[in-house]
Amino acid sequence: MALTFEVDPAFDRALRDGITALWVDVSNAGGAVGFVPPVTGDVIRPELVKHLAGIVEGRTHLIVGRDEDGEVAATAFLTHNTHRLMRHWIGLYTVMVHPRHQGKGYGRDLMAATADAAQDIEGIGAIRLTCRGGTGADRFYASCGYKEVGRVPDAIRVAEDDYRDDIIMLLPLHR
Repeated sequence: MALTFEVDPAFDRALRDGITALWVDVSNAGGAVGFVPPVTGDVIRPELVKHLAGIVEGRTHLIVGRDEDGEVAATAFLTHNTHRLMRHWIGLYTVMVHPRHQGKGYGRDLMAATADAAQDIEGIGAIRLTCRGGTGADRFYASCGYKEVGRVPDAIRVAEDDYRDDIIMLLPLHR
């Protein structure tokens, strides 16, 4: 069964807790979403609060995918660029699909829902994201139409002796 996606849902405690649990599970499964395992909800919550502040301020849009039980199974955050010369593109952050749902095509569905949401925003011509090298995420995003437009070698340190490239990718939106 496919996920049901919603853009900018009403935010409540259940949604907050669902996103926190998703982020913990994805991180602890090795997902490259800003943390290195092991993590807990207490570690994740301050980062989620930053996204929520953006939502409240109107700078960030939340895309949520729910499974057949109504549980949060996927998320992505689109954040407007605040630089006056770069407001024509939007950033994509914290793209997650729960590990129990991976391999079902839900990641592609989430990326399509994200592109649709961005396309509905006036004046946005592209989506920009960054991903951690060495995870295969760049190949996944490329398969969704994103092009690598830059790379910063060894910009991400995941362990004392483990450095990864920060890969910058772009998806032009066709209007």
